[in-house]
Amino acid sequence: MKELILTLLEAKKFGEARKEIIELNEVDIAELLGELEADYAIILFRMLPKDTAVDVFAYLSNEQQIDIINRITDKEIKHIIDELYFDDMIDMLEEMPASVVKRILKHTREEERILINQFLNYPENSAGSLMTIEYVGLKKEMVVKQALAYIKRTGIDKETIYTCYVTDDNQKLEGSISLRKLVISDEAVAIGELMETDVIYAHTHDDQEKIAQLFKKYDLMILPVVDKERRLTGIITIDDIVDVIEQEDTEDFQKMAAIIPSEIQYLSTGVVTLARNRITWLLILMISATFSGTIIRRFEDVLSSVVLLAAFIPMLMNTGGNAGAQSSTLVIRGLALGKIEISDVLRVIWKEFRVSVVVGMLLAGFNFLRIYFLEGMDVYISLTVCGTLFVAIVFAKLVGGILPIIAQRLKLDPAIMASPLITTIVDAVTLIVYFSLASKIMGIV
Repeated sequence: MKELILTLLEAKKFGEARKEIIELNEVDIAELLGELEADYAIILFRMLPKDTAVDVFAYLSNEQQIDIINRITDKEIKHIIDELYFDDMIDMLEEMPASVVKRILKHTREEERILINQFLNYPENSAGSLMTIEYVGLKKEMVVKQALAYIKRTGIDKETIYTCYVTDDNQKLEGSISLRKLVISDEAVAIGELMETDVIYAHTHDDQEKIAQLFKKYDLMILPVVDKERRLTGIITIDDIVDVIEQEDTEDFQKMAAIIPSEIQYLSTGVVTLARNRITWLLILMISATFSGTIIRRFEDVLSSVVLLAAFIPMLMNTGGNAGAQSSTLVIRGLALGKIEISDVLRVIWKEFRVSVVVGMLLAGFNFLRIYFLEGMDVYISLTVCGTLFVAIVFAKLVGGILPIIAQRLKLDPAIMASPLITTIVDAVTLIVYFSLASKIMGIV
């Protein structure tokens, strides 16, 4: 499709290009525009019907949105701003340079500018910054017939009409009612008799990660947001939360790989920025890894007495690090999904200890057979290596299970206690155990 559209544009067959592109879904059109050169992208964007152009604009990347805003007329900007859903407009403005924001706000009404500024002042990644004000609000005194007429009259401008919220005269949240219940109920029944009063809601300053957990826990499609006085201020819909979950998972993966998180896409990030995001933790881990060298130098006499011990150091350190990474990954994921709480620390310790004993005994036994019988090593060397391997696995799994919970308790992101940091700790302890055990065994001999 990209090649066909590009060929038609180069041949200046704009009518045919328009016919081809308007047959596509808005998401696919946005993806296509992202693959074209800026000049061709703006030509295609201007070919789109006005309503389609607004939908496509909402799916474009921040960089593409800025480029289009800078190239189109004030009249076109006004149409986009008027038709965009409020939460999409807020998301866009949060990422725009001040000069672009100023140009956009010039085309909004005064009351709308006040609302926009209010939303932009909510903490980043909070419920307030995610929500939209485009919901259907009902009163409990309304009867079903009145409510349905109101939804028909105002629903076209709302983000969703499938769940409506009931508020009192002071805008306090009293209940919710689904469109399905309204449609199948008697027209003369009051909303107050039909509404659900046990409503799951969030506060404007709740973190987006907590919001995502609420959506997953209760299988929600929509979540109301209230202020300190429980006044309904907006709603969050599932499409926004899908983006949040992707963002949070990406951030955790980056932290687990010892990279400073960044929301900018990989191919759009400059080399210097990528290097800066990686260098800090690499420097910290490199310096901390010097402890391993210090330990080896301290036990240099043991190592020089039995040079073969050096051959097993990589295997011991790698196995310990891998064992710790397994435990930390499971616990970090459990904490992120709300399946593990801080109060579960003793249960985690007990479970990881039992797992580590089973795994440690199996791996140590396998290695003893390999080292002693297949490679013909001395029995004391075999016992030293396998004993260290067992201790390293037990220690690594306990550390991997405990550190993320400690981080959560200290209000830190558990993802920072991932494999690179745990591996550094486990490596140092493994070497101390290895050489201490070797020196004792060598002393017996």
